[in-house]
Amino acid sequence: MAKAGFWPIGGYKISFRSDGCWYADDEVIAHPRIASFFARHVRPDPGGGWMIDVGIDRQAIEVEDTPLVVVRVSGDPANGFRITTNDAVEDDLDCRTLEIGRDDVLYCEVDRGGRGRMRARFLRPAYYDLMHWVDEQDGRAVLRCRGVAHTLAPGARTQPA
Repeated sequence: MAKAGFWPIGGYKISFRSDGCWYADDEVIAHPRIASFFARHVRPDPGGGWMIDVGIDRQAIEVEDTPLVVVRVSGDPANGFRITTNDAVEDDLDCRTLEIGRDDVLYCEVDRGGRGRMRARFLRPAYYDLMHWVDEQDGRAVLRCRGVAHTLAPGARTQPA
């Protein structure tokens, strides 16, 4: 059914996993428009979890790590970086929100207006796109962006160096 191009919200355990894919039960939702639709409508629920909210249709979902992932990075240190997330939104990267988590996974925060601020996990290709610009300074990883050096350190948001 996932390949048919139509996916009803109810009746399946919907989840978003750290590999950047949506699942219905344990089957990958392979249709890109459905995956994009879900990404554009995921939001926090009042109980501290996540839901897909499409007007009057709402369904609780499981989120393995983050509800959004960074799929692309463009730009350079002089002009700043732009990121694209799986909800098809392109934003300026706020380097102050960069954070290295467990297993050296890189995260940032994105603002989704009425859906709130959300943490986004960098998928491996986007991570490598950004790490191309990271230098070592005094034994620390440093990303320079628009004249400010941001020290990348595990467990904390970046700090200007």
